[in-house]
This record gives sequence, C-alpha cells and structure tokens, in this order.
Amino acid sequence: MPDRPPVFDDREDAVLTDAVAALVESERALAELEAARTVQFAAAMRVALERSKHRPRAVQEREMALRSIAAEIGVALRWNDRTVQRRLGEALQLVDDFPATLQALTEARISARHAAVIRDVGVELDDPVAREAFESRVIERAATDTVAGTRAFARAVAEELHPVSISERFAHAEQQRRVWIDDDVDGMARLGVLDGAAKVRAMYDRLTRQARAIRSVPQLESAGDGPDDVDDRRTTDQIRADLLCDLVLTGQPAIDPTAETLAGGLGAIRAHVSVVVPALTAAGASDRGASIDGQSPIDADTARRLLAGAPPAWDRVITHPVTGAVLAVDRYRPSPAIQRFVRARDVHCRFPGCRRPARACEIDHSEDHARGGPTARTNLACLCTRHHTLKTETAWTARQGPDGSIEWTSPLGRTVSDRPERYVAFVPEPDPPPF
Repeated sequence: MPDRPPVFDDREDAVLTDAVAALVESERALAELEAARTVQFAAAMRVALERSKHRPRAVQEREMALRSIAAEIGVALRWNDRTVQRRLGEALQLVDDFPATLQALTEARISARHAAVIRDVGVELDDPVAREAFESRVIERAATDTVAGTRAFARAVAEELHPVSISERFAHAEQQRRVWIDDDVDGMARLGVLDGAAKVRAMYDRLTRQARAIRSVPQLESAGDGPDDVDDRRTTDQIRADLLCDLVLTGQPAIDPTAETLAGGLGAIRAHVSVVVPALTAAGASDRGASIDGQSPIDADTARRLLAGAPPAWDRVITHPVTGAVLAVDRYRPSPAIQRFVRARDVHCRFPGCRRPARACEIDHSEDHARGGPTARTNLACLCTRHHTLKTETAWTARQGPDGSIEWTSPLGRTVSDRPERYVAFVPEPDPPPF
C-alpha cells in the first residue's frame, strides 16, 4: 500500500491559497481589460474602413488608411504594425459576429484565449442563426473548461452545424496541401507540412512510437568502447526530429539501436490512431461525424477507407441519441470489456485540461484498489502517466460519479469537475440511400 502524501506547513498552504486567489482575480481583471481593448480596436477598424471608402479603386490604395491607423497604434503601443492590423480585423469580427462571446469576456466568464478559439472556429459558419447556436453552446463549455478542451468541443459543434459536409470541404482543402520551409536563427530552419489530418496524425504517432522504442533501449551510465554500447542522451523531441530527417532523406532510420531487441526494428513500427466513425457514415448513408483522436474531423471517404483496411478489432460504441454519452461498447473479437468501455467513454486523459488520447493513457482506479476501490467502470478512468503520478504521489484526489464525471480536489481544497467526452449527435440527412 503506498504511503500517504506528506502533510505540509499550514503557513505554506495559506501563502499558496492567497497566490491562487490572486491569480484568479488577475485573470478576471485581464478578461475585462481584454474586452475593453477589443472594443477599442474594433472602433479603430471602423474608422479605417470608413476612410478607405474615399480612396481610389486600387486595392493597395484603399488599404493605406488601414495601414496608417495600424502604424499609429503600433507606435503608441510599441507593437509591430502588422500585428496591430491583424488584431484590428479580429476585434471587429468578434464585436460584429460574436457579441455573446464579447459579453462573456466582459463579464470574465471566459478568457481572451477562449474568445479567440470561439471566433477562429465559429468564423466558418456564415449563417447567423447557426453561428448564434454555436456561440451559445461553446460559451457554456468554455466557462468550465480549458482552452484546449474548448477548442476540441468547438470543432465538433461547428462540424455539426456546418451546412457543407466535411467530405466536400476536405475535397477543396486537400488541394491546398503543401510543404514549406521557414528559416530560423543559429543555422536552424523549420519544415512544415499541410495535409489530411489522418495522415499527419499517423506520421506523428509513428515517429513518437519509434522514439519511445529507441529510448526503451538500456542506456549506459557512461559511453563505452564496445560496438554494442549505447549512450543516447537525446530527448524524445530530438529523436523525433532525427527520425523524420532519416526517413525523408534515406527512406529508413540511419541509426536503429532497437534492431537486436525489437522484431523488425524501427521499420516494423506502424502508426496508431483512434478513429470515430458513426454507423450511418460507415454505411455510406451520411458524410458527417468521423474524427481522429476525438479532436480533428476527417472526411467520410478517408474514414471508410480506414475502416475497410483495419483488422477486425473495431469497437462499436453505443451512445445516447440526445446527449451523446457512451452507453455500451462491444467488439466482435473479445478483449477486456471494461478497458474498452473506459477508453471509449473518456477519449482522452481525464485530468482537467489534458488532451492526451486515451489509447496512450493508463486506466486508473479513481478510488485506490488497495483501499477497497472496485474494478468497475464507475471507478476507472484514463490518466496519462503525468497525471496518474500526480494523483498517486500528491494530495490530489479524484471522486467519480455514476455518469463518469470526476470531481478533482486539489491539496488546497479547490474542486473542479471533469465530465466524460460527449460524442456530438448528428441528425441523419434526409432520404438516405437504401442499405
């Protein structure tokens, strides 16, 4: 049985309690100030648009009024004028198209980063009615969730309300795929790639799995002289970068320390991604609802290809038709049912704000098994290694409710609730083709 966490000095707790309270108050004040600044930026943008009406027809000439005002503000604030110009447009967009978000920011119910997520994701919805519905739902989520959690939820809601299917939009967006390079300092450069979410996430997953395989090879305390001695002190990020360069330049990793311990070496490692495909989409009756790792929507054709090419190990997730909550999970090929259920329900690590996919998490007893916690779905949750360790080694506690929600309590007594992910319910399209 693990030792209980140490008891800290009450004076230290008092200092920490005051610091947290002050930070919360600072965040509230910053939200109010950001809302006021947004209104002022929008007012300046309106002046720029009004003045541009009197300019000649040439686009560059019409933009001079905006550039001049951006430069004026940039000099006053010691900002780059290009940054100011971008902020002017974003501010007017928030004021005109997302008034409820601006109000929530003014009332400090959400932060400026939450507001930016709502604006960036919601801008895809041109219909004011759909945008208003999107705003209402996402603001409610943002008031109790992190920026990352809000972004994932906002993308799902926007996908639900978008008038054009993801398949049609993907067909157009796929034409924009590209690779680019940006120079950095100290002889470094960045290589970027824009392509389908399924491919990009799979590439990243394979690099990560190969990097972990390399790091799992026993390391020496100091470099040796033997041909089999390994002294690899690279970080996971560094290994991923090296592997990507090797794979692109040579077709396979140039250095493979796993060759003697891993069947097939690094080349045998393949990418793993978690794909959610609604039954109607899988059957071809709909083109909506498919996603990668509970975050990135993917087009229906890609989802169906992944489904067709996968081994017979897909989970069937049965959800509530209204709330989207997971009700049951089964699979043709048997495997531990409780693990399947928990991973399907949780989607990602259940510590507030963490988005690490459930497939990369450990299944933890909310109430320690050693202290009588049952091995039941109402007492199990996915936690990444970082947050599993935090719960085990510190005074953080987790209490799980019957619906899978978890109430976390910090060492200072602050509580925050994390609800299980709700799959967005999609309304079937009219006149589906016969099965």
